[in-house]
Amino acid sequence: MAAVGSLQQGLSFTEHPATVAVLTPQTQDFLAELHRRFEPGRRKLMADRADRQRSIDAGARPSFAAETAHIRSGDWHIAPAPPDLTNRRTELTGPVDREAMVEALNSGASVFMADFEDTTSPTWVNCLEGQLNLKHAYDGSLVTESKPPTLVVRTRGWHLVEPNLNIDSAPIAAALFDFGICLFHNAQAALDSGSGPYFYLPKVEGAADARLWREVFRWAEETLELAQGTIRATVLIETILAAFEMDEILFELRDHITGLHTGNWDYLFNMAKTFRHDPAFILPDRECLNATTPFIRAFTELLISVCHRRGAHAIGGMSGVVPDPVDPARTAPSLRSMAVDKRREAGDGFDGTRIAHPALVETAEAEFDRVLSYRPHQVEFQRDDVYVTAGDLLAVASTRGECTETGLRRNICIALHYLGQWLAGNGAVVIDDNLEDAATAELCRTQIWQWRHHGVTLSNGVKVDDAMLMRVFDEEFELLHDKLGADDWAAGKFTEAARILHEVTFADELCDYLTIAADPLL
Repeated sequence: MAAVGSLQQGLSFTEHPATVAVLTPQTQDFLAELHRRFEPGRRKLMADRADRQRSIDAGARPSFAAETAHIRSGDWHIAPAPPDLTNRRTELTGPVDREAMVEALNSGASVFMADFEDTTSPTWVNCLEGQLNLKHAYDGSLVTESKPPTLVVRTRGWHLVEPNLNIDSAPIAAALFDFGICLFHNAQAALDSGSGPYFYLPKVEGAADARLWREVFRWAEETLELAQGTIRATVLIETILAAFEMDEILFELRDHITGLHTGNWDYLFNMAKTFRHDPAFILPDRECLNATTPFIRAFTELLISVCHRRGAHAIGGMSGVVPDPVDPARTAPSLRSMAVDKRREAGDGFDGTRIAHPALVETAEAEFDRVLSYRPHQVEFQRDDVYVTAGDLLAVASTRGECTETGLRRNICIALHYLGQWLAGNGAVVIDDNLEDAATAELCRTQIWQWRHHGVTLSNGVKVDDAMLMRVFDEEFELLHDKLGADDWAAGKFTEAARILHEVTFADELCDYLTIAADPLL
């Protein structure tokens, strides 16, 4: 596809039929101004992140900052949630392709999060057609239910760029691209329907990220003549540094934020990535890590406590179970386990939870109904019993669980399978009755690197070294080929996925994001 000039001076973008509807001249003007105003701030944010990582690599450890103690101890609250974001019992998440959105918007969930990040492979076609599908969702043409879920849109994170749209010879931030197009086209339609422009913000690492979003929101509201506070956001707490600044994040976005979400899989990935060189942060098999693991439970209970003290919703973790419609009995144990987990979340004080499949709506909602009854949420439930220290959040070394060859092989298989599909344009992949997305793939490949980097000895006495990994990589590649069959294998890009996974696994330094390493092949 060739780059074409645009009506807005300084813009160029990759040609596609959907650009006529998505990148109108007025939209181009809006995106150009977003980029020129806020790209310098984003670049500083990225530079500060790099500096912070170098400090951690040198042995520094995060803590609750003394200079913001007055925010954590202060008596303040965020703005009240809009009416259609007060009940968030069940939040269904999924990609922005038309079929998935139609199913989600007619699922009966409380909220649908249309996801441009973890469950969408960010091809230019997917991003453009996703924006068109959003326009149809906001105008009601994708909905048959009388009361559809409240629509919330997850942008990509600050760390990503959209390479298909350049402004002044530089790519626009993917977050501003996703946010800007959605807001410009749909803010008024959302308000006319009794809702509003609502967003999920991923990969936030602290108050500075939130502050930049606040500046973006305020400028956008003024430019589009929207009342202050019209744009509302929920922040995903999926990085260890953000866990230390939850009060500060809420404070920075207090006129625009409605809640925080526990992104458990991304949180684990980020924990391993952030402390990559410290053997005290080696994570055991993924199956050993869940919401009751002490350092994860410290994080989730702190999130509930902080949110409710500030009048914000606390949204629980993701369940990726995909029921088998042909043989329900086969996946029934997984569904029972999911129900137990949702019951625990509701009992802990969460106001809602995240699910990945419409078939889970009824089960998840029932568990929250047991606790909430007629109430839309339980923000009034104050967790005054929670006292979490920096040591509690960082206590990975005390985690029970082994590093096994089965776990290593499963990580390789999932990372290969997912990346092969992602490169072919599919960002939500069902593997062994679970929906895997970019977050779980990142955790898998980071654990592989971590175990090799630290020379972990597995439970069977085998050391993870280059020769062992090469052998297991080759074996799992062949097993995946046989498992998928000729047609599914041909539909993916698994040879390319294997090459990328080899490169990032055997590199001396851990790459920050697998998707960035693989992006040139999209």
